[in-house]
Amino acid sequence: MGKFIYEDSIKVDFEDRTLAHLQQVIGNKLRRGESFHFTWRDDKSIGEGRTSVWLHPHASLVFKYYGSRQSRINRAWSEALMYTANSPAGLHLVPEPADAGDGEPI
Repeated sequence: MGKFIYEDSIKVDFEDRTLAHLQQVIGNKLRRGESFHFTWRDDKSIGEGRTSVWLHPHASLVFKYYGSRQSRINRAWSEALMYTANSPAGLHLVPEPADAGDGEPI
C-alpha cells in the first residue's frame, strides 16, 4: 500500500501498483506544464465521499511506496488513465485492462 500526498495536507492510500500508474500519468502531464483535476473515492473510514485536487506544475506531490519492488507498468492502463486526465472531468481511476506484457518497471 502506497501513499499519495498533496501539499503536505491531503494523504490518501493507493496500492503500490495503482500509485505507480498514477505517478507516471501525473508526471507526464505536469512535465508538459498541464494542470488538471485528480479525483478519487474516499475510503469508507472517512465517509465514502470523494476528493478532488487541482494538480499544477508547482504543486507539492509525494508518491510514497511501501513495497520495495518496482511495479511493471501496464501501457493500456496508463493510456486509459491519461485519457481521463485529458478529459474535462480530469484524472480518475478506471479499472485496469488486460496487460499486453510490454510494460516497463517504474
